[in-house]
Amino acid sequence: MTTPVLDVRSLNTAIHAPDGRRLHILHDVDLHIDAGECLGVVGESGSGKSVLARTVLGVHARTVRAESTGQVLLNGEDLLTAAPARRAELLGTGIAMVHQDPMTSLNPVVRIADQVTESLTNRRRMPRRERLRTAAALLAAVDVPDPARRARGYPHELSGGLRQRVGIAAALAGDPVLLLADEPTTALDVTVQRTVLDLLDRHRATRGLATLLITHDIGLLYGRARRIAVMYGGRVVETGPTEEVTERPAHPYTAALLRSVPRVTGPLRRELPAIPGSPPDLSRPVEGCPFAPRCDRAGSVCATVAPPVRAAGPAHTASCHFPLTAEAAPASPTSLERTP
Repeated sequence: MTTPVLDVRSLNTAIHAPDGRRLHILHDVDLHIDAGECLGVVGESGSGKSVLARTVLGVHARTVRAESTGQVLLNGEDLLTAAPARRAELLGTGIAMVHQDPMTSLNPVVRIADQVTESLTNRRRMPRRERLRTAAALLAAVDVPDPARRARGYPHELSGGLRQRVGIAAALAGDPVLLLADEPTTALDVTVQRTVLDLLDRHRATRGLATLLITHDIGLLYGRARRIAVMYGGRVVETGPTEEVTERPAHPYTAALLRSVPRVTGPLRRELPAIPGSPPDLSRPVEGCPFAPRCDRAGSVCATVAPPVRAAGPAHTASCHFPLTAEAAPASPTSLERTP
């Protein structure tokens, strides 16, 4: 067996907010990604997806203080116990991130060439001409038209789709082994979302990149991620092969997410089902299943006892006291293929 590029084991992360609250965001998260594999992480806002990515990256918002326990292994090296200098060395060259909004992740007053080559110039001196030449080559690799001219420009001169390509070029500059993509198409028009996702797929395949693709849209992962990890309340509640999870979900939360995805078949005028209630308050500890207050299958045990991890199929597990049976699963997700 080969060592996974990313191996997260029993990861817990707590955030100390500026208002004094301590928020326990991640609870015993386990996941792994092999070289060249895309793992999709899905869940609604507040499920802990972005905190997971930032914990792996080792970079959190400046206004908070984070504490993490467990292991985050990058090619077998534990990042949580690595020295700060080693973590800084791995940023860009070992791990890179494509952010949600390219307009806020790119510096508006710094030329594109300098931002694309930043992970390289942080480690060695690069003459101006070499920076421009390297940046142009990286921009060409992500299909930015007229890359030499664009490299001399500024982010505000580009459309949203081109800015996201610049962000991808910057992430690929250091030739990382792990790419974290946090909602990379949220700020883009639907017409360019597929192009950006196809671009990520192409570089994942050609470079052998391990990719963590974070999204709130489970339909987006169908046909792109080999496996899915469904998160709720900072926990991975279901994981398995994409087709298995989307066609035969075992956790009620996964089934609810699938029911809420718009379909291209069926009546034109219909109301999408919504998940009742609200996500859990992360400042308060949860004794049982965090989804119990919103779940129509919950029993008394769900409120007091943490659910066990049950096998739902080959490499398919769900943390639930009362997992769904096959006949209770929603319709096949083939109608989700219209999603970029």
